[in-house]
Amino acid sequence: MPSVRALQLPAPTAVREARRQIDDLIAHIPPVRLATGPKGAELFLQLENLQPIGSYKLRGAGYSMRCIDPSRLRDGVVTVSAGNLGQGVAWMAQRLGINCKVLVPTHAPEAKVSALQRLGADVVRISQDYWWSAMRSGQLEGETGYFMHGLFEANIMTGHGTIGVDLLDAIPDLDAVIVPFGGGAMLCGIAAVLKAHNPRIRIYACEVETGAPLKAALQHGSPVEIAYQTSFVDGIGSRSVFPEMWPMLREVVEDSIVVTLDQVRSAIRTLAFDHHVIAEGAGAAALAAAMTGKAGEGRIACVISGGHLDPGVLADILCNRH
Repeated sequence: MPSVRALQLPAPTAVREARRQIDDLIAHIPPVRLATGPKGAELFLQLENLQPIGSYKLRGAGYSMRCIDPSRLRDGVVTVSAGNLGQGVAWMAQRLGINCKVLVPTHAPEAKVSALQRLGADVVRISQDYWWSAMRSGQLEGETGYFMHGLFEANIMTGHGTIGVDLLDAIPDLDAVIVPFGGGAMLCGIAAVLKAHNPRIRIYACEVETGAPLKAALQHGSPVEIAYQTSFVDGIGSRSVFPEMWPMLREVVEDSIVVTLDQVRSAIRTLAFDHHVIAEGAGAAALAAAMTGKAGEGRIACVISGGHLDPGVLADILCNRH
């Protein structure tokens, strides 16, 4: 059972070692520079949507599962996921020859569910309340197999932090990074590497108006419960910041840039039409946040976290129907 009490930022040396250990798993995609952006800003896209499973989650799942004693995986692995972490776990389970079960919320996009099934996962839809309860408690009743939790598994954060290694290798003089905020493991992992390299690098979260718990926590000085609505932006947004994550988040985050659904739609169109990139709502939110100009000036990387979007939703957005 993963611990919910001992979360801390990974050591930069550990993240660099993790990057070495997953070198054979991930695609090596240099950041893409955009031709335009807010005045004074030079924008780069970190295209994690081009990873083998279509999202950055392969980094954390791949590294974490390689660190687990094989005897603990004998009964398979189970995870609770909106879709992308589940794909990373299922992809690794296939390679290891073990069973994988993924519990997804009822609003999980069919694109992500279908991808999980193609990877051989046993997919079970559960209520949003049960999904959130399992995420929050770090416990699952009546399930066998090793529980891979997206936040409470320490090596998940370390693996996700390898994005920071790749960014620095490509852009040593980076000024800021914008990271989609779901639970905070990717943001904190990246921040651990970037802040060790240069404490002046600005770390921004991006959230969407239908559920921005980090912005609320930053404003109140501690995590608070907020209203949350489901939308096509399914990879980020929740009812609250996890208390276990809050000490790290407030240490490294400059601010959270909250964008509207229309701004995300516009970013999806920009990525598709101008850069031939298909991004899901959470990934496009990073570009939407950058285009507000709120991340300031300098060289700014936007983490395009994933690319799973239902075809009908994508068509409506591209045709400006909503």
